[in-house]
Amino acid sequence: MSTTATAVEPFAHPALFYRGIEDYLDGTVPFIRAGLVAGEPVAVAVPTPKLAPLRAALGEAAAEVRFVDMTEAGRNPGRIIPSVLCAFADLHPVGRVRIIGEPIWPGRSATEYPACLQHEALINLAFSGRAVTILCPYDLDGLDPSVIKDARMTHPVIVDGSDSRASGDYAPERVIRDCNRSLPDPEHAVVHYFGGPVDPFLLAHVREFVVENASRMGIFGERLEDLRLIASELAANSLDYGGGSGTVRIWSEDGQVVMDISDAGHIADPLAGRRPVDPRQRGSRGLLVTNLLSDLVRIHTGQNGTTVRVYFTVPATPAG
Repeated sequence: MSTTATAVEPFAHPALFYRGIEDYLDGTVPFIRAGLVAGEPVAVAVPTPKLAPLRAALGEAAAEVRFVDMTEAGRNPGRIIPSVLCAFADLHPVGRVRIIGEPIWPGRSATEYPACLQHEALINLAFSGRAVTILCPYDLDGLDPSVIKDARMTHPVIVDGSDSRASGDYAPERVIRDCNRSLPDPEHAVVHYFGGPVDPFLLAHVREFVVENASRMGIFGERLEDLRLIASELAANSLDYGGGSGTVRIWSEDGQVVMDISDAGHIADPLAGRRPVDPRQRGSRGLLVTNLLSDLVRIHTGQNGTTVRVYFTVPATPAG
C-alpha cells in the first residue's frame, strides 16, 4: 500500500460573522493576540468606528499591530490588494502574516458593492500558496442578507460565534465571472473618440478633453491632475493593447464625476491592476495607477472589448 501526501493550502481566508461590538471584539481580539504570541506580524484594516474599540481592547499590545483605516485606504476596493494587503504581507516574506480586512460595511453603495464582492473573491487568487491569514468580518445586523450569502461564496471558512466550519457555498471563480458584468450606459455623457489616423497629439487631446469637462463638473487641484493622469494611462493602454483606438466618456452622477474609456481589447488576467509593481519593471502600469488614484473603479471585459470606468467624488466646495 502506498500513501500520498496531500498538499495543504497555506493561505487562509475565513469570514467572521458578528452581531454588535462585543461579538466583534470576541472574534477579532483573540485572533490578533494569537498572531502576536506566535510571532506573526499583524495588520488590522477596518472601518473607522472599529479602530478605537480594538485599540482599547488590546491595551499595550496595540502598539505591536499596524492599524489602517479601511474607509480611506479601501474606499476603492480595487486598491486594497496592492496597497493594503500585499503592501503589508510583502514586508514580511518569511513566516506567516496575519491580517484583519473589513472591506464591506453598512453604507457601501449599490455601485460600490460589486467591486467589493469582486475584491473578496480575488483575494483567494492573489494569495494562493502564500502563508497569509486574512480574516474578514461581516456585520450580520447591518448588512443585507444577500451580502452574507455572497460572503459564503468568497470565503472557504465561516466563523460564527465559537463555531468554525467550511463553507459549502465556496465558489470564488463563479463570483469573479459574475462580477464581470456589463456597465449601464450613462444618460448624459460628453464623448470623445481617439485613435485611427496618426495624430502626434492624440493623448494630449484626450487629456485636454477630460480636464476641461471634469473641471467644469467640479473636480479641481490635485484630484484633477489624478484624473488627467488616469485618462492618459488608459488611453495609452487602448492604443497599445485595445486595437489602437477608443472612446472616452465623462459625466456627472450622484455627486461624482464619472469617466470611462472603452476599446476593443480584452483583459485576460483578473488580477490586472491589483499586483504591486516593481518600479524597475518595464511595462504598463495604467490599471494599477487607475486603482490607486480613483475613488472607485469598475471594469467590464470580454471578447468584444473592455470598458474601464472610474469615479471621482466632487468636493463640497473648492479650496480657498
